[in-house]
Amino acid sequence: MQLGKRYLCDTCGTEALCNKPGQGALTCCGHEMKLKEAKPLPSSD
Repeated sequence: MQLGKRYLCDTCGTEALCNKPGQGALTCCGHEMKLKEAKPLPSSD
């Protein structure tokens, strides 16, 4: 788990923010939560 990263459950949509880094994985609904990708910024053209 990485400090400051958000993790998302694909099953129920629960989102978790990591405030303490460590070993292991976050689980929800019996599945490992996936790292949430950052949204791209809009272009300023």
